Amino acid sequence: MNLSRIDLNLLVAFEALYQTRSVTLAGKRLNRAQPSVSNALTRLRALFGDELFVRSQVGMEPTELAHAMMPGISSALDHVRQAVGQSVAFDPVEPAGRSFTIAATDYADIVLLPHVIGRLRRQAPDIDLRVMALDRAAIYEQLDQGMVDVAIGGHLSAPKRMVQTKLYEEDFVCIAGRSHPQLGARSRRRSIDLATYLQLPHALFAPGDSGSRRGVIDGRLDKLGWQRRVAATFSHIVALPLAVAHSDLVATVARRVAKRLASSDVQILEVPDELADTAFDIELIHNRRTHADAAAVWLRQEIQSAVSDMP
Repeated sequence: MNLSRIDLNLLVAFEALYQTRSVTLAGKRLNRAQPSVSNALTRLRALFGDELFVRSQVGMEPTELAHAMMPGISSALDHVRQAVGQSVAFDPVEPAGRSFTIAATDYADIVLLPHVIGRLRRQAPDIDLRVMALDRAAIYEQLDQGMVDVAIGGHLSAPKRMVQTKLYEEDFVCIAGRSHPQLGARSRRRSIDLATYLQLPHALFAPGDSGSRRGVIDGRLDKLGWQRRVAATFSHIVALPLAVAHSDLVATVARRVAKRLASSDVQILEVPDELADTAFDIELIHNRRTHADAAAVWLRQEIQSAVSDMP
């Protein structure tokens, strides 16, 4: 194919359509009218001899050819952005329709994102943001394809092509109802011993639909030769404080989540000394290809500044 026939703006439109699955949303992302994006799609179809995006009940679904083309197009555009971004500063006051997608765990949604979103809205109110659930099985492919700009969370093991930046360290605490039949009677209790911890029924946050009844704590207990009973699992972390508030269940959650979500009916206890070394890092992850892109650099710096300003 003669490259002189290809308008770079068509590839930018292709990327926006692939990522948004919508002509309207792609237009908003590119700061272009919907007819302009529709015209670009028509030209793309003629150029590649394929429908590329087909209307469905859930939006514009990419064809097999579009799926096959996306990694190469995304990579090429990333290289262009890097080359331009190294010499052209990003101005958040005039973002020219720039939008960012952040993939976040439930933890990040609760603890970090309120501060991050607040800062970004103050610094650059004209930038569009999308916050999506972090899919551990797909996140690195999404970063590769440019569908996600940054990922935020803990317990992430990124491949070498990604850049991991530690934001801070987090640890675990136990939460239980203040009227808990075994823990509520001692109003001055500040921690829970291992024997009691192992005897009690536990509530577990288990994201996804795997049905797993095991978490990070269970892996640590395995190494120590102990086992707890997980009596109930929940797919949303916000359910745990509500579940333990008026039951005999206890839950082990991140300290900052406990402080953010615990009501007056819930007490926070230190974990047994044997589990005190289960601290973990909260990290910011991005694709190495976007390391020098001015807009991407700005976004990561703003996220780190928001974290630094957290109480």
